[in-house]
Amino acid sequence: MNSKVSKTKLADIARAAGVSPMTVSRVLNGRGGASPETAAKIEQLADEMRYRPNAVARALKSDRSGIIGVVVPDIANPFFPDVIRGVESVAMQNGYNLLLCNVVESAERELNLVRILETHRVDGVILCSARLPDAALSKALQGYKAAVLLNRTLAPETAGSITIDYRAGAADAARHLLNLGRRKVAVIGGPTTSVGAAERLEGIRSAFLSVGADSPVVVHCMPDIAGGAAAAAELLKAHPDIDALICYNDLNAIGALQYCEATFRSVPKDIAVIGFDGITLGELVRPQLSTMHVDKYAIGELCMRMLLDRIDGKFIQHRIVVRPELIVRTSTMLEQQAISGQVDFA
Repeated sequence: MNSKVSKTKLADIARAAGVSPMTVSRVLNGRGGASPETAAKIEQLADEMRYRPNAVARALKSDRSGIIGVVVPDIANPFFPDVIRGVESVAMQNGYNLLLCNVVESAERELNLVRILETHRVDGVILCSARLPDAALSKALQGYKAAVLLNRTLAPETAGSITIDYRAGAADAARHLLNLGRRKVAVIGGPTTSVGAAERLEGIRSAFLSVGADSPVVVHCMPDIAGGAAAAAELLKAHPDIDALICYNDLNAIGALQYCEATFRSVPKDIAVIGFDGITLGELVRPQLSTMHVDKYAIGELCMRMLLDRIDGKFIQHRIVVRPELIVRTSTMLEQQAISGQVDFA
């Protein structure tokens, strides 16, 4: 069998069926124009001749491609598959398919992918945790009819946004540790290109300032397990008296747990560790990971619904803010503490 993409045209099917190209076009686009017998023959010929419509040409004619671009910084990060599932659920219900792009934590690749999606005439784009600076991101989105950002904000005429309140969530994480009596707290800060990382630091510093404590030391790293382990090593070698770590995400926190285990530091007795995002893996490690949880699937649904409104020219909401929920597990509290309620979370 020839595996090459078919170059069959409407005219080829029309000749084989003995009808006009217009009739073939109407039948294949579901607009009638032929008897049931003729329509069945056209559809059979199209299948046998492996006819595939030119999606770009169709999009030019109809001003709709039926495709949504979704850009994520790293598909290997367990945070994003649940977001994508939420986006896809709403997209499919509304007749759209997804074109998924993986940035691999590269701002340059992100810019190239946004440009490529525009040339494919997608109906809209959802960018998750964009790494581009604001000015470059705004310019890249100028050619889009509809765009939604997750964890970033731009002018509402450029893109809608679904944001996680990282400042409030990180402040809650810091207060949790302070209420536990932890005072030698350090931060595994994630990527320097992440706006969310900067917002987390603002929240942590505000919580420490409110109790008159010095701002914690920070080390930035890649947002994966290896990055978390490396950052924990750097912090604990320089400051062996650290008694708590606030981590950019759960992957960084799991890396920190691994380093603590390798260096015989008991968690949470010697050092408490808290993550961010609430990925399933955090429940499976030992000790189980305390985290600032967000409903990632629901966030994906919100992104797609907002994008649909913008595709239809409805600018009902420009921004939705989601606040993380503190989930306390045994990486910050001994089981008996959690059961007895010894800690004030106010």
